[in-house]
Amino acid sequence: MTYDAVEASHGWGVLHLFYAVDHDRADREAGGAKRILEAIDTFCAVEPHQIRTFAVLGHKADLGIMAVGPDLARLQALQQDLARGPLRLTWSYVSLTESSEYAATEDDERARLVADESLTDPAEIEQHLATWRERIQHYREQRVHPALPERRMLCFYPMSKRRSDDPGGDNWYALPFDERKHLMAGHARVGRTFAGRVVQLISGSTGIDDWEWGVTLFADDPDALKEIVYEMRFDEVSARFAEFGPFVTGIVLDPAETLRRVGLDP
Repeated sequence: MTYDAVEASHGWGVLHLFYAVDHDRADREAGGAKRILEAIDTFCAVEPHQIRTFAVLGHKADLGIMAVGPDLARLQALQQDLARGPLRLTWSYVSLTESSEYAATEDDERARLVADESLTDPAEIEQHLATWRERIQHYREQRVHPALPERRMLCFYPMSKRRSDDPGGDNWYALPFDERKHLMAGHARVGRTFAGRVVQLISGSTGIDDWEWGVTLFADDPDALKEIVYEMRFDEVSARFAEFGPFVTGIVLDPAETLRRVGLDP
């Protein structure tokens, strides 16, 4: 298939697709699983496009596919190619990777070193800042141009910030920027306590899909997925301002094994 690439000026496309297996069609049409695998191989043949496939737990779908890459036209072509297999799309979600507008700046980190660690020597502060710059550069690059991790479990859900029109109601967007940034810094500190246990990919969908963000969590331990969402709901950002959509959880496997687990033998 020939098409013109469609790329965002900032960030990569993220496409979550959730399918029910059409077993009647699979029985009638030979080679359905092979067509699905060919669609995945074709998409991933051009770097840095990536896919994770997972067998979904619960009734919302059988098969989940998370596809990431710079070319949205390639993502759309993948969706059309997958439709040639014995699959029925039950839900989808579209978003773009993004950097956070609330991320700490170098001035923020310098002020923290002085206030929290009582550093006063300019040379020592600069040494700490050099380490911080390297770490934050990696973090920002991974957020905008992610390498999808190899973990056993995946959980996806969309969310938005509450914006009540009622007098006295919670409206995230009515808060001054500095207050929102302060609240998000505390929210991020809770998330960092799960470093090594949970990998988070937060992608933006304002104006693109029904919610404002898509959140994908990767972990080896299913309990870590439950724990991080539970703990973060006590944080003010979630407790006062978060609205959550449906959650979908699955077991991450290589594409051929995923298809076997949902009843499509390659």
